Amino acid sequence: MKHTERSYQRIENYGIIGNLETVALVSLTGSIDFMCFPRFDSPTIFASLLDSRQGGYFSVEPQMGSYNSKQLYIPGTAILLTRFFSESGIAELTDYMPLQPVEEETDSTIVRKIKAIRGDITFKVHCAPRFDYAAARHEAVLKKRKNEVIFKDINNGNVQLRLIADVPLQLKRKDGYAEFILKESETAHVVLQAVKKDHKAAFADIEYYAHDTYHQTITKWREWVGKSTYRGHYSELITRSAITLKLLTSVRYGSVIAAATFGIPETLGGSRNWDYRFTWIRDAAFTMYAFLKLGFYDEATAFMAWISSLCSESKLQLLYRIDGNKCEGEKELKYLAGYKDSKPVRVGNAAAIQHQLDIYGELIDTIYIYNKSYKPITFEFWTLIRQQVECVVADWKMADHGIWEIRNEEREFLHSRLMCWVAMDRAIKIAEHRSFPYPEEQWQAVRDEIYMDIYHNFWNEDIGAWVQYKGAKTVDASALLMPLTHFITPLEPRWLSTMKVIDRELRLDVLIYRYRNHLEGIDGLDGEEGTFNMCSFWYIEALAKCGEIDLAVESFEKMIGYANHLGLFSEELGMKGEHLGNFPQAFTHLALISAAMEINKQLSRR
Repeated sequence: MKHTERSYQRIENYGIIGNLETVALVSLTGSIDFMCFPRFDSPTIFASLLDSRQGGYFSVEPQMGSYNSKQLYIPGTAILLTRFFSESGIAELTDYMPLQPVEEETDSTIVRKIKAIRGDITFKVHCAPRFDYAAARHEAVLKKRKNEVIFKDINNGNVQLRLIADVPLQLKRKDGYAEFILKESETAHVVLQAVKKDHKAAFADIEYYAHDTYHQTITKWREWVGKSTYRGHYSELITRSAITLKLLTSVRYGSVIAAATFGIPETLGGSRNWDYRFTWIRDAAFTMYAFLKLGFYDEATAFMAWISSLCSESKLQLLYRIDGNKCEGEKELKYLAGYKDSKPVRVGNAAAIQHQLDIYGELIDTIYIYNKSYKPITFEFWTLIRQQVECVVADWKMADHGIWEIRNEEREFLHSRLMCWVAMDRAIKIAEHRSFPYPEEQWQAVRDEIYMDIYHNFWNEDIGAWVQYKGAKTVDASALLMPLTHFITPLEPRWLSTMKVIDRELRLDVLIYRYRNHLEGIDGLDGEEGTFNMCSFWYIEALAKCGEIDLAVESFEKMIGYANHLGLFSEELGMKGEHLGNFPQAFTHLALISAAMEINKQLSRR
């Protein structure tokens, strides 16, 4: 892309790096424009993606006049290369975060390796942290002897950053700065790490990061990728999506966040701007389902430990912080401009207190797969699961806010009712497979009652489809999960009819709307939204299950064409095919994996 003055990049113009504690977004211009430190759900230190003037950034800029840039990952890793091409030469920036053992007293670190591939090139490095969502003032101290800058959050003295380099550093208005020339084939390194005030471990010097961590990080990523048991079509796409899901997973706690960012708009200039840096039970369970199908059992085991501690306390909430604590209330950061003036910028999520019954189905389905395909669950865990099933028995007839977290009135949503059926069905299967005690007659009666309620009472004869909620006249893309969860055979006449209605009402080629809000104003929010990427992959998987394998393959390959240059997806696509919503989104990538694996299964049967 052409070099311009600092401005908002397109959402899809970013790659992601991380260390399983936090992540950073690196743009095609070599700037880190979003990062939370030291955890996924911590305040930002870089947020120019949400406010280009005051959000903070960490840029590496080759002084090459007009240039084009490209990005790629080292295969099988989360190490990102950004290359710059101009008449004056070629430059390369390598970005990664070393993976550290959880038990070691280390802090998140970004390593930036800068190289002049062809020609002698001048580089400018600008490290401009803005602590606490750009709300806090900071101090900066330059230690010339160590070629080191220490940044301190004035409001929170325990939060500090250390910038080191093997080129001279300067201070400019409390920002770290460097300007230097690299001759052809020369390299330089700049490293930023978060450190605690009472940190007792000795700091590594720049030589350690320049020579040791790169190959260590490659080895660790490839060792992890090598655990995959998947062998089939689309393996590279599946691997990249699996790495993306892994980057959103906490190695310390076993939880997984829904997306790396907050405040990225679903509509440019609109108010649909949410914080996704939390662990939704639904999204996390689906992610673990994908990991289990691919053979990444350690992640599923860690998640089971995390969720069991929550189940032992009380009735499950919808979402949690990554450490299992409850999510704080939603608040607006009114001083931030928002991505391309999309306001308000929110942190926290009001959905934390919503009633959403579907989470039991996604969770217990994943536990069922874990118990069946990997490791038998303990009786102690089973007693915790029984408590959650009893919540379904008691509450399944209630209205709720649904999978889309409708902020309008509660309704009896099809998807919530479907997942209540899944919860009962899978819990019964677990109990019978393991001969666990359970109230057989009651649970089977509830399961059957839910089935009949869905089959008859959510069916709208006038439109010929199962509808979004009881009494509705419109369809919802979440109905696509009906055959995917084995509620209905994909060749059932009523299902084929529902597919035709979804096809007519929600589909634009391979792009699928989750619902058409303009018809009934179901969500109570202003503004249009884009098509939902995960719904497109649900649709493709449903096609494959219906036996439309050639159409499923064509649709899948067309949908992949909407990914960004690195194979990453945000939540939605806008009118021009631009990425919208938080980025990258776990739900989209796990739906991609599921669709690809279903296509592979159907092709193998041929």
